[in-house]
Amino acid sequence: MGRSLLSIDWDYFIYSGDKNFGSYIENKRTIIDLWYKRYILFKKKGKDITKYFSLSGDVEKFWDLIKGKFNFMKGIKIYVSDSHSLSYSLAIDNNCDTVYLFDSHADLGYGGLQSLDFEVNCANWLGKLFRDNKIDKAYVIYGPFTLEDPCDFDFMNKLYNINYPKLEDLDIDTDISVIHIARSGAWTPPWYDEDFFKFTNNFGLPYIMVDCPIRRWDPGRLSFSDEIYYMMA
Repeated sequence: MGRSLLSIDWDYFIYSGDKNFGSYIENKRTIIDLWYKRYILFKKKGKDITKYFSLSGDVEKFWDLIKGKFNFMKGIKIYVSDSHSLSYSLAIDNNCDTVYLFDSHADLGYGGLQSLDFEVNCANWLGKLFRDNKIDKAYVIYGPFTLEDPCDFDFMNKLYNINYPKLEDLDIDTDISVIHIARSGAWTPPWYDEDFFKFTNNFGLPYIMVDCPIRRWDPGRLSFSDEIYYMMA
């Protein structure tokens, strides 16, 4: 019997309109410093950047819906990280041949097949699992606010067994061997971190934290020197 990875990106739940605030590079600069820089730039224009984002109400009922679709193996391990690229090694280490991805992005690589020649990152990990013959199939369940379309990845869809179902269309009683929840801090704003950790805790099982640093968000206490520092990000 095959083994499946359930991989969930926090940006599945986050609306940011038609603005692209994300980055495929993940480090302190992109997961916190740039958010302060954006806040400062918006403030200088008399705007509040937080008003451009919203959190889907689906986050409150997500786990109930998921538990109605999947079976979770006894003793299942759950990993929480910032980068979604961890799913690459989790799928391999747990001998998974199938991935169920809940995300606003398909993470199949952007820019054609050559994007899979780069090292594993948050944007190509799923595509590299296919290219490296580590998995047989994937189900990409897009979030309600995605700006992507399955046809964006025709070059991959023709080569591999990639499906794009709605949550309600998934088969019932699929066994899940391992779960990964990614914050994707380069894409998701720090003022939703409290909601993120509430979400991870609401599943009701212990999890393993991997490189998911706390992001301290307190723009009201920024000093002039802080603003100079962040503007250089």
